[in-house]
Amino acid sequence: MLESATSSNIVIGLMSGTSLDGIDAAVVKINEDHSLNFELLHFASFSYSKEMKERISNMCNPETVRIEEISSMNMYLGKLFADASKQVMEDARLSSEQILLISSHGQTIYHQPEPREIEGNKVVSTLQIGDIGMIAELTGITTIGDFRTRDMAAGGQGAPLVPYTDYKLYRKEEYGRALVNIGGISNVTILPKGCKEADVLAYDTGPGNMIMDAFTSLATNGVQSYDENGAIAAKGTVNEAWLSQLLDHPYFHLTTPKSTGRELFGEAYSNQLWLEAERLQIDNDDKVATVTALTAKTIALEINKYIASASLKEVFISGGGRYNKTLLTFISKYLSKDVIVCGTDEIGMPADAKEAISFALLGYQCYKQRTNNLPAATGANKPVVMGKISW
Repeated sequence: MLESATSSNIVIGLMSGTSLDGIDAAVVKINEDHSLNFELLHFASFSYSKEMKERISNMCNPETVRIEEISSMNMYLGKLFADASKQVMEDARLSSEQILLISSHGQTIYHQPEPREIEGNKVVSTLQIGDIGMIAELTGITTIGDFRTRDMAAGGQGAPLVPYTDYKLYRKEEYGRALVNIGGISNVTILPKGCKEADVLAYDTGPGNMIMDAFTSLATNGVQSYDENGAIAAKGTVNEAWLSQLLDHPYFHLTTPKSTGRELFGEAYSNQLWLEAERLQIDNDDKVATVTALTAKTIALEINKYIASASLKEVFISGGGRYNKTLLTFISKYLSKDVIVCGTDEIGMPADAKEAISFALLGYQCYKQRTNNLPAATGANKPVVMGKISW
């Protein structure tokens, strides 16, 4: 095991998610006096330029992306991650010598949890870019990244990974909790009352902000990239008949473990739904309201399954979707009245920073050579140490 000089260590966690908004960077002090816990020292988000967001989005299309674009953007995103790390260090008034490591999720451009056959062998794959060697070189700090591939090698889906830290930090003996993160994709972690690792349920419920953002852009002719505070959806009316059809999507009926991404619910699917709504003569506000209800209902229906069996009392929400008031209203409407719904801020986890903090903790556990996946969530056949290290 690699030991540090002190029992408290400072880690920078980096996250860039499926919403393609930019880079989240969290400076986290990790303590292990009695159990694993953290103190958030500083957090900042660094938005991608419009051009950069479009370039990354285009790279997520395997039909059109070119290998030289992936290669060059892998290095360039590494530079952007390094720049974000140096900026939060400066903001937190810390030097590189005070940072134990940087832990970067990278930017997912392809995630394929369902196997395809190559020479008679079934192969799953995932690809996150933002080279950790570049980050380590430009910051002078040991950098850990590329977490998902090891879980896949062990038979898992490489996702979701954040439930590991949900379990370590937020399980309760007295009652159960559900933690929901609404980024481009929504995922849920069910922590039953008094749960052990094998009892945790966690998976992607389906689209988060991804379809809502695409519809907002189409409804406003590109003026808005997201529905701020859910204002457009609030003006519309949910088309219940169309919503019922949308809920028939095969993904929502898959058994767990399951994970998804832009490959299933991204731009192509959003454009298909938009054209479908046009044929049904649904107006723009109602379109946005209905896909907002889709995200809300697919989250709530999953949580409702476990309210009794897991003794759920609290539902905590994080991610960009936390700030969409209409979305939260819909989630509360569709959820059983037996649970309390609030933001993760209520348990000391800033909603925007949750995933960056989680990857700081995952990187720390990798550095300590400790297993850091949750097979109950990913479907892996055993616990493994995820992450690769660039010293």
